[in-house]
Amino acid sequence: MALYNIDPMHSEITFKVKHLMITTVTGVFKKFTAQMESSAADFSDAKIEFEADVNSISTNNEQRDGHLKSDDFFNAEKFPTMRFVSTDITKKGEDELLVNGNLTIRDLTHPITLQTRYAGTVTDPYGQTKAGFELQGKLNRKDFGLQWSATTEAGNIVVSDEVRLHLDIQMVKAA
Repeated sequence: MALYNIDPMHSEITFKVKHLMITTVTGVFKKFTAQMESSAADFSDAKIEFEADVNSISTNNEQRDGHLKSDDFFNAEKFPTMRFVSTDITKKGEDELLVNGNLTIRDLTHPITLQTRYAGTVTDPYGQTKAGFELQGKLNRKDFGLQWSATTEAGNIVVSDEVRLHLDIQMVKAA
């Protein structure tokens, strides 16, 4: 069984939410950790654990970031991390996997499936073995206690309930 750790300098954790149902706002988590154990070359037997620091959220707008950290959304003071733990992986094609697991936000845990593309494994110029993955999924934010909602005078929803996730991940094999 090989152990891999996330390379935070070559990984990106993003989410997208509709604003007023006409545009999309993108956010990122800047601080996160992840480990993966696997013995299969295609990672179909991987066990994955991931954590993001909620206080590292950024949407390129300080006021909005502060609101997201408040009790209306993540309540970063009380629940400073969100966590994902895989439960199983299903191979769907040569480089396609479905990663199933449990996502915990605000101490509420729900299953989620991430469509995953395995981009390959290479050895970098420093002799490190690295594996690349692109993961996508979606969730309903209200399932996780992110309840804030508002409508405009015209009746438009300010923030959609659906959140789309996109992760570009580079994992480094431990020495």
